[in-house]
Amino acid sequence: MVAVLDRVVAPDQTGARRALRAQLARLERELSALDPPPAAASAAARPGRARLLSVGELERARDALTARLAHARALQAERGAAQEAARVRLERMLLAPGEHRFERVAASELGEGGCGVYAVRPRLGLIGMLMGWWQVKLSSGCPLPA
Repeated sequence: MVAVLDRVVAPDQTGARRALRAQLARLERELSALDPPPAAASAAARPGRARLLSVGELERARDALTARLAHARALQAERGAAQEAARVRLERMLLAPGEHRFERVAASELGEGGCGVYAVRPRLGLIGMLMGWWQVKLSSGCPLPA
């Protein structure tokens, strides 16, 4: 009876491992395709020797990666909504500058690079303010280094 128990073979998990690795690869590709990519996972920083992950560990890694991807997509959606609101504010400023006196929209709020700021200012300073002559000006950008 003992000889029979020694011959018991673990079930073949090759197909499950292959499917889980394919899912992990797809999730990692989707996560890296987000703009900007989220922070790297801390799993790569774990000390230790290389080893083969069990099916349960692969499933936990897949679940963690799925949660990170959902969180990154939610952040990207929030950022997109905030940028769209800033674009709408800028369009309104451009259409009716007199109704948005001294309002400012930074280029970073629009998702653009640089340090520029769109600001509603009076033309010709105090005279323009008294006459109601308003315009939208884009600042020159980043300040000079000190």
